[in-house]
Amino acid sequence: MIPDLGKYSDTVLSSYVASIVLLVALIVFSVLRGRKVRAEMEKVEQRMMRNG
Repeated sequence: MIPDLGKYSDTVLSSYVASIVLLVALIVFSVLRGRKVRAEMEKVEQRMMRNG
């Protein structure tokens, strides 16, 4: 299934691995940041409700 990359196989495969790692890191960062922002927004909403 993997094409024959010849002498460049190490370079190409390591590039694929690096890309996948970076994508996973960005997804994790985005999810964690989203949770933090959502929690902060809920705090602000609760304050706004109390202050009317």
